[in-house]
Amino acid sequence: MDDQAHAARAMWNQLHNLWQMTPKCQRSLSRMDQTLRQARKEIDWYAVLPAQAAQAVLKTYMQAWKNCWDGRAEEPTFKARIRSVMSVDIPQGRDLQIKRVHRRWGMANIPKVGRVRFRWTRDLPVGKAADKENRITGARLVKDALGWHIAFRVQTLELKPEPHTGLEVGIDAGVNLPLALSDSNHQDHGRAPRLPDGTADRDKLLNPDEKAKLLRLEQRAAHRKSFRKPRERNANRLRTTYDQIKQLRARATRRAVDWQHQTTTSLARTYGTVVVEALTITNMVKSARGTVEEPGKNVRAKSGLNRAISQEAWGRTVTMLTYKTARFGGTLHKVPAPNTSRRCSACGLIAPGSREDQATFVCKNPDCGWEGNADHNAARNILHLYRMGHALIPAAGRAVARRTRGVKPTTAR
Repeated sequence: MDDQAHAARAMWNQLHNLWQMTPKCQRSLSRMDQTLRQARKEIDWYAVLPAQAAQAVLKTYMQAWKNCWDGRAEEPTFKARIRSVMSVDIPQGRDLQIKRVHRRWGMANIPKVGRVRFRWTRDLPVGKAADKENRITGARLVKDALGWHIAFRVQTLELKPEPHTGLEVGIDAGVNLPLALSDSNHQDHGRAPRLPDGTADRDKLLNPDEKAKLLRLEQRAAHRKSFRKPRERNANRLRTTYDQIKQLRARATRRAVDWQHQTTTSLARTYGTVVVEALTITNMVKSARGTVEEPGKNVRAKSGLNRAISQEAWGRTVTMLTYKTARFGGTLHKVPAPNTSRRCSACGLIAPGSREDQATFVCKNPDCGWEGNADHNAARNILHLYRMGHALIPAAGRAVARRTRGVKPTTAR
């Protein structure tokens, strides 16, 4: 599977080079397909990748350009060996030959690999349960620091959900409090986001033993790295230490994604209308280092804040809420972000200095004096903007694209 993933990555890069070298008037899917077939005949190590998986690479590359032209993504780029996620597509579901061994494990056939077993985490339409309207259409193999995983593509017929009659809620995404709700039903993952010295905790989803192990591994890696000469390859022991660090990081990421899935599902079931801020996260996590002529201030503190924002993955939370609210018959709206954290939700006053610290909001109006959690105050302001009719309308092209994509298919990992 490693060989197939590397072959798929190399094929993507060669398709990208061919696309850039070909004049715009001669670019076409048929030309790319013909070149791909010829390359499989002339390059021996391409044979390790099944023909259908190679065609899937071409389709994925062309879809990436369509997403770019529609404004949904950036341009496709070169896939580096270190920074790229190793993955292989299995576009035909009939090739998998899935069989359930017992309650916890199942077996699947991987082309040019053989029979492998996978952890059975949710029901799949196999055997008598499979028909034309409910069946497995393919899968994707993905590798991370914890090993290989398989995600099945399931085609199923879902009835149009009834309109959700739940309450309205405003949600503010934060660092100290991951999700603050306007009705005080805040969602927290139960880990302290700050260390005793006030700095951000990068590993808040790891238990104390795992944090201690991670600290030992980082110290060991730093010690072994000190013996490496400039432009010299990492030693095997240093690479092994790096792999162990990646495993702990991947475990924390998996726990964060699991918490997001459970939390967003609960919110989509409970509330009929969910309102969030329209945040530009890429601008929020820009470095404050500045230039040589004009160096930035509080660079270290801003770096820790950027790292904490990236770990909370606010964009992924909004994406989950978008399709889950639609699945349960609800709606998700976005409102402008300016002044939601500075405005008093009780009297409406916007005054400087109301945020005495990161977690507390104190109204400067002598007749009001409201005091409370800053994220809770922002969540109430977000809901207020929606009720006042300030919800943003998405662009026409993106709105059409979201409607045509439909409900996100269920996957088993």
